[in-house]
Amino acid sequence: METVPQNSSLPRPAADPAADFNADPGQPGLNPAPHKYGGVGLWLRDLLVSAAASVLIITFLYQPVRVEGTSMLPRLEDRDRLFINKFVYRFTAIERGDVVVFHYPRDPDKSYIKRVIALPGDSLRIDHGQVWLNGKPLREKYVPEEYRDSRSVEEIVVPEDCYFMMGDHRSISSDSREFGPVDRSLIYGKAAFVYWPAQDAGVVR
Repeated sequence: METVPQNSSLPRPAADPAADFNADPGQPGLNPAPHKYGGVGLWLRDLLVSAAASVLIITFLYQPVRVEGTSMLPRLEDRDRLFINKFVYRFTAIERGDVVVFHYPRDPDKSYIKRVIALPGDSLRIDHGQVWLNGKPLREKYVPEEYRDSRSVEEIVVPEDCYFMMGDHRSISSDSREFGPVDRSLIYGKAAFVYWPAQDAGVVR
C-alpha cells in the first residue's frame, strides 16, 4: 500500500425444453427436482464474479493509500487509509477545494496530499493567513481557526497547467507556499473515501 505524506444481476439461464418432458400423456408435466447443490453453486459463482469485479475496480480505478502526517487535519489524520480515484481527472476538470494526491515537485519519488486552492490563471495572495483569490477573500470552512497561521505570500498568477496547493493545517503544512504551484502532470489522483479507521470513514470533502 502506498503512503502519502501530508507534508447488476446475471441473466437467468434459458429454460431447458426437456424439463417438461412427460412419459405419461395422461398426467400433467412434471419438472425434475433441482440438484441439491444448485443453489450453492450459483451463490459461489456470484461471489466469485463480485470479488473479481472488486479487484478490477480497485486495481484500475481506485488505489488504497495511507496518510502520513497531520497537515490535512482535521479531516485526514495520520495513518488514515483511504481510496484515491486515479481516473476521475481524465474525464473531469480539477476544481478548487479538491483534495488531491501528487508527486512532490522536489522529489517525484514522494507523494503529497493537499487541497487545491487556486487554478491556472488565478491571482492569489496571502495576507497574514488570509487567502485572497482573484481580489476576493477566500472563505475556507475546512480550516479551523486553531489551525490557521499568519504567513503571507506576495501576489502571484498561477501559471498555465499548474495548481496552488495548501494543507488544511496551515501552521504545520509544507505546501505551495514553499515549493510553488504544482504542475498538472504531477497530480495523479483525487482523495475519495476514508475506509479505516472506522471512526474516520466517509467521503473526503
